[in-house]
Amino acid sequence: MPNSRPRRMPFARARGLDDATVAPAAEPDAPASPGPDQDQDETASRDTGHPSNHDSSQTTSETLTSSAADESGRAVARAAARPRRGFRDWMPFLLVRAAHPRQAVLTALVLAGAAAVDGRPVREVGLVFGTVLVGQVILGWHNDLVDDAADRAHERSGKPIADGRLDAGNVWFALCCAVLLVVPLAIANGVTAGLCYLASVAVGMIGNVVLRRGLLSFLTWAIAFALYPAFLSYGGWGGGQHGAAPQPAMVALSALLGIGVHVLLALWGLVADNADGWTYLPLKLGLRLGATRLLVGASVYTAAVAIALAYVASQVGLRQ
Repeated sequence: MPNSRPRRMPFARARGLDDATVAPAAEPDAPASPGPDQDQDETASRDTGHPSNHDSSQTTSETLTSSAADESGRAVARAAARPRRGFRDWMPFLLVRAAHPRQAVLTALVLAGAAAVDGRPVREVGLVFGTVLVGQVILGWHNDLVDDAADRAHERSGKPIADGRLDAGNVWFALCCAVLLVVPLAIANGVTAGLCYLASVAVGMIGNVVLRRGLLSFLTWAIAFALYPAFLSYGGWGGGQHGAAPQPAMVALSALLGIGVHVLLALWGLVADNADGWTYLPLKLGLRLGATRLLVGASVYTAAVAIALAYVASQVGLRQ
């Protein structure tokens, strides 16, 4: 049995390591089979809770399985929390929602109906409807793009751009494409008629940016609506010159109609606009009269102007 006492290395003293000791190397003819001491060490290891190689592998496997199960559970939870994208989140549908579709279709129907009452052929009535519809879609998209920050701040519903479902860049691209479409459609009604309608769209877009927050907010609405009789009276099929100038009474009544429509459409945002510090005409009237009285008064006013328009058109016609 070898001496268990450690041997002092001869170079230790030379290096100033007098107390340094080095354990002896294993004897070359030491038996490879485990001895009783090693068995006791393994037994003690099991008794004291230290895992053997087999137990360590089993524990690692169980840990990996548990981690995979946890990750799978988190993935399922994330998938369940993520909102499902259906038809209402389809981009074409969202583009329609952002275009103020009810207002666009109603305006196109009214002007197309006026063209039909004026005795225009069916193809011209259809052209008027398509031209006005595209122009109103442009105005609706532009309005939501301009009002994006305010819509987000007030968490308005039915605003796909503000709630993040519709990217503003996609709307700008669609708006530019619609502008490229509305120009030839408008000119197809006749050069003068087309220019009148394009001017009304341009005035509406300017109104989305300036004047809308002050007392002169009604001005752009009055100008845009006053151009509609000229669009119809000069209208025809194909480029060139058609028709004649509109009756001045029709122009004046259309301008008054635009003011009434402006007040009616502004009613639903008076509270938020007041919080933002706006001072436009509908808000001033609402603060003075109250929302209910303003709604009734604006409805009666708009209906009376529309009846007057129909009466003048039946008596003197649309053109001079």
